[in-house]
Amino acid sequence: MPLASASGLSDEDRALADAVMAGQRRALAKAITLIESTRADHQTRANALLRALLPHTGRALRIGISGVPGVGKSTFIEALGLLLIAQGKRVAVLAVDPSSTRSGGSILGDKTRMERLSQRAAAFIRPSPSSGALGGVTEKTREALLVCEAAGFDVVIVETVGVGQSETAVAGMTDVFVLLQLPNAGDDLQAIKKGIVELADIVVFNKADLDPLAAETAMAQMRAALSLLRPTSAHWQPPVLKASAAKNAGIAEFWQSIEAHRATLEASGELATKRQHQALDWMWQMIDAGLQSRFRARPAVRGALPQLMVAVENGTVTPAAAAQQLLGCLSQEYATPDYD
Repeated sequence: MPLASASGLSDEDRALADAVMAGQRRALAKAITLIESTRADHQTRANALLRALLPHTGRALRIGISGVPGVGKSTFIEALGLLLIAQGKRVAVLAVDPSSTRSGGSILGDKTRMERLSQRAAAFIRPSPSSGALGGVTEKTREALLVCEAAGFDVVIVETVGVGQSETAVAGMTDVFVLLQLPNAGDDLQAIKKGIVELADIVVFNKADLDPLAAETAMAQMRAALSLLRPTSAHWQPPVLKASAAKNAGIAEFWQSIEAHRATLEASGELATKRQHQALDWMWQMIDAGLQSRFRARPAVRGALPQLMVAVENGTVTPAAAAQQLLGCLSQEYATPDYD
């Protein structure tokens, strides 16, 4: 239904919203670009666009997929996407690429990945540099996910960097969080995974065909570890699966687990509750980010910050003392006269 009466939308953005809801890929890309822009006027437009699209979101299955570098996330996602398209589903992939801290550009260049999937009309792949965001998830990934839902995609997959940073960000915006593992990973890779195992709803050992014995051993160890952890749901025990995405093995079984997970959470009412909590968490994260931005913009803070940063770097002022002084600047600026 056209958004003829959507408040706050210009004629141009109203047309953009209608095109997104019609599933036009070019409009979808344009809308996400608008959302990712840091310009103040673009953010105002993006917020109005999201308000208009919000009633048309929430129907897609949201999947988060993470894993250590080299585990084959892109190959796995491509195999899954092709399976789902063969079943008549539309699939969107938000592939977050690690950013260079110097140039800000993507390092892995994932526009060259998932080539077969990207050629399908029922698929949409959006690579975005993480820009240093925690967990490898861009600040605007949540909004991009909603836009994909409004465009009518049945499944939205968020692929995270998976380089040992906190992955709570993606677990906090998806219905099911999937952890991909290697069957013969060394101690270094094992250490990377420990912090996110407890977040996993499903664990998959990819490339299991390369060393079947190691895969079985690793799967047994993972099941034992999971039995000691509190599951993400009282009604769901995370399964440990094996796959070989390059050979398209185990992908159908994995999708069956995804469907079983969703059916379990829907039956218990946990899915709706989970999304409600995620929305509230998102609100507070946006408040925290907004407060930090406004804090940095205050004149008193801007005036004191350069010298204090140098002092902290030189070791002449402790970080705690510098933070206290900066917060004091803010307090003084907002102080009101006492008229008593």
